[in-house]
Amino acid sequence: MLPETKRKAFTLSFLSGLSEPIGAIIGYLLLMQFMSPLVFGIVFAAVAGIMVFISIDELLPAAQEYGEHHLSIYGLVGGMGVMALSLLMFI
Repeated sequence: MLPETKRKAFTLSFLSGLSEPIGAIIGYLLLMQFMSPLVFGIVFAAVAGIMVFISIDELLPAAQEYGEHHLSIYGLVGGMGVMALSLLMFI
């Protein structure tokens, strides 16, 4: 049997983990009448834009603060290249 604090931590982390699949179901129910390749492209572009913004706005300044900021920029550009190449391979 888990102690009370561990049980509470497990319960809260489990409930937090449920937010993603529940959000996916709600999003699907809201968008299913509009589903088309164009809508998928728009949604994926918006998500990609958010991820790039977070990378550039939050992570790169943190890397510069701790030094070796050139390596993080190389990693960012390299990661974008790998993702673009993998997307082209799946088409």
